[in-house]
Amino acid sequence: MSPERSGPIEGIGLQHYTAAQARELRGEVELIFRDSYVDAIESGAEFESPEAFMHRFDAYTDPARAGAFELVIARLDGELCGQAWGWPLTAETAWWEGLRLDEGDHTVFTVENGSRTFAFSEVMVRKQFTGRGIARTLHDELLANRPEQRATLLVRPDNHRAYRNYRRWGWYRVGTLRPGWPGAPRFDVLVRDLQQPRVDQRGAATY
Repeated sequence: MSPERSGPIEGIGLQHYTAAQARELRGEVELIFRDSYVDAIESGAEFESPEAFMHRFDAYTDPARAGAFELVIARLDGELCGQAWGWPLTAETAWWEGLRLDEGDHTVFTVENGSRTFAFSEVMVRKQFTGRGIARTLHDELLANRPEQRATLLVRPDNHRAYRNYRRWGWYRVGTLRPGWPGAPRFDVLVRDLQQPRVDQRGAATY
């Protein structure tokens, strides 16, 4: 059974944007990040700086490589309150580089074709709007109509609140990975099934 979606939040508006449209909202994207990761920014860690974050955002939305990048921005009574984004992994993806699987065949697990895995890259809510279910709403909105078989995300092992939420929302751990970005920490790799398998006449599960 698939995890339930969140219920509607009164006054919230959700808008989807392509990579090109997202680049035009760069200021809004940075504002949401700064108000969502205050403590992380104050830590002084290179990976957590607004400059490093926006450098990654620019790479994700680069017209030469953005592909089917999708951004969802949430506004509560018209005020920016959160965002989430991701993209499908292609055969050329570097997403899985450095992956250490807990079990299973690494070669088979990391095969991508543009329709197997959706990379759920970011979800964040400005601090003054937390505790209202907005993160779950963004999460569900971004994944609601994805055609891929599965989704994956990276989460810090010590981010206990986020970890608990992801587990409750249907995600499970498959391994660890340290991205190639400068100063990147090692993350746990989580996966969530997006499509329910159908059984064909031979009894084999297909998607």
